[in-house]
Amino acid sequence: MLSVCIITKNEEKNIGHCLQCLKPYGFEIIVVDTGSADRTKEIALQYTDKVYDFIWCDDFAAAKNFAVSKAENAYVMVIDSDEFLEEIDAEKLYQLINQHPDEVGRIRRRNVFARNGLQQENKEWINRIFSKEKFCYEGRIHEQVTAIDGSEYKTYQAPVVIKHTGYDLTPEERKKKAKRNFALLIQELERLEREEKDAGRQEEQEMDNEQIPYILYQLGKSCYMAEEYEKACDYFSRGLSFDLNPKLEYVIDMVESYGYTLLNSGQAETALFFENIYEEFGNSADFQFLMGLIYMNNARFEQAVNEFLKATRHKTCRNKGVNSYSAYYNIGVIYECLGKKEEANRYYEKCGDYQPAKKRLENSCKYEE
Repeated sequence: MLSVCIITKNEEKNIGHCLQCLKPYGFEIIVVDTGSADRTKEIALQYTDKVYDFIWCDDFAAAKNFAVSKAENAYVMVIDSDEFLEEIDAEKLYQLINQHPDEVGRIRRRNVFARNGLQQENKEWINRIFSKEKFCYEGRIHEQVTAIDGSEYKTYQAPVVIKHTGYDLTPEERKKKAKRNFALLIQELERLEREEKDAGRQEEQEMDNEQIPYILYQLGKSCYMAEEYEKACDYFSRGLSFDLNPKLEYVIDMVESYGYTLLNSGQAETALFFENIYEEFGNSADFQFLMGLIYMNNARFEQAVNEFLKATRHKTCRNKGVNSYSAYYNIGVIYECLGKKEEANRYYEKCGDYQPAKKRLENSCKYEE
């Protein structure tokens, strides 16, 4: 059996749905409340009698480790109260746990949110299933699963999909959350830098260096969320100054986030240096779409169209639409700006129900009338 561990605070709008999605599978459910002032605990008690209090200490890892310690089963799956189980093959999952007892299971998370009136979605794999005797969380915020003995570990992909709505916030809510995250991340960065400075052994310095760029990445993401793009650029640039593995998911996301940050801060010409890292990062729809935007913002339209078309040849992507309607839409915009209306409309039609494209087609028809 598996125990599902959740930490929560003031989530009365989400906790019921979160627990209802788990109910059919017979999991032991652990809910740890970190100081709710609403009905979160009352609602949670309708689904499980294992609801505990934890005095908040500005440390997400500490709260999650407390929740894990309350689990009766040997293996746990950790989720948040704004995450909702959508798909699971429980039989296969238990088989995988038995086959990989010393490894960490990764679950698929769909992040859904609205920006500028448009529904958006991206997908990622996150480490969430593990033995409570062999693993724990480390990190004040954006905490990571770590082997208790400090060793490196392998992962496997678990047949679990969750929907995450935690990024679906108003601009004010996003900035408030980003401000909270930023303060905790700065504390974590200062701690790591002190440890690195005090470390006398080279291996300790190397260990800390692997953590520091990840914190810099998260600081950049927090600034991006708060629309403080120049600060975000600085943190992404610092993070990418380390010698990093280009295959790591957070490194790939840091690179692409840096590109979008440069565009949002009016540094499109600077972003052209992404041509120099194309060989390392360019074999994905997401990167090719970003390169299309960079070329588009530099009025290099032929190259932009080529990159957008490359993106459409990929079957998969992390950010929904970059290998389909978003790419076709931008090609349409380019051709429309160049006065090639028939070609523009042809690409708008490829966008299906994508509302910005439908509006462009409607306006084109009105103009012709």
